[in-house]
Amino acid sequence: MLVAAAVCPCPPLLVPEVAAGAADELDGARAACSDALAVLAAARPDRLVVVGPAEPSGRGPHPEGGHGSFRGFGVDLAVRLGRGGEDTPGARELPASLAVAAWLLERTGWSAAPVEGLGVGEPLAAGRCAEVGREIAASADRVALLVMGDASACRTLKAPGYLDERAAPFDAEVARALGSADVAAIEALDAELAYELKASGRAPWQVLAGAAGTAGLTGTLLYEDAPYGVGYVVATWS
Repeated sequence: MLVAAAVCPCPPLLVPEVAAGAADELDGARAACSDALAVLAAARPDRLVVVGPAEPSGRGPHPEGGHGSFRGFGVDLAVRLGRGGEDTPGARELPASLAVAAWLLERTGWSAAPVEGLGVGEPLAAGRCAEVGREIAASADRVALLVMGDASACRTLKAPGYLDERAAPFDAEVARALGSADVAAIEALDAELAYELKASGRAPWQVLAGAAGTAGLTGTLLYEDAPYGVGYVVATWS
C-alpha cells in the first residue's frame, strides 16, 4: 500500500557541484526536496521506490547500492542508491534522474527504509504506467515513492525546447494536480502534448497515480517555478 510520496524535479543542476556558479538559483528547490523527503521518512515506510525518466539503457529496475555519477556533466562526483556500500553484481549505471535522487537521499541522510530504483521510458503508455504503479503499491505493506521528473522545457525563449505558449498552462495544471493529489487529472495528462513540451515527468507521475489509486492521500505543493525555462515542481502526498 502506498503511504506517502514525494515528487521532485530531476535536473542535474540540483547538485551544487554541477551548477557551480549558478548553484544558489535552485536553493529553494533543494530545500523543498529536503522537506519532501522528510515527509517520506515520517511515514515509516517498509520500502522506498524511486521512479524517474530514463533513456533505453537505464530503463527497468535498479537495486539498492546501484551507482551513478555526474561525470557526464563535467563533475567527478559519484553516488549510490540507498545504503549499499559495495558494487551490486550486475548493476547498471543509474540514469541521470535516479542519480539526482540518490544525491538527494544521501544529502538528507536517508535511512528510513531500503531503496530500489525504477527507470521508466517516455513512451510508456498511461495504462501501463498505472499497472506499474499498482504493482509497486502492492509490493509491501507500507510503500513510499520518490517520483522524479520535470514539467515542460518550453517556458521561455532560452528554454531547451524554446518558447511554447502551451507550456505555462500545462505546467499550471501539473502543479495543481500534483499539489492536490488529483489522481484522475494526472492519469488524464496528454502523453503527446507532454512529449512535445519535453515534460520528462509525465510517465513517472502516472506511475504515482496508479500506485495511489483510491488510497485517499492528501497533496501539498511545496515549490513551483521555471528558473531556466523548465518547470520544476516539488509536492508531497501523505
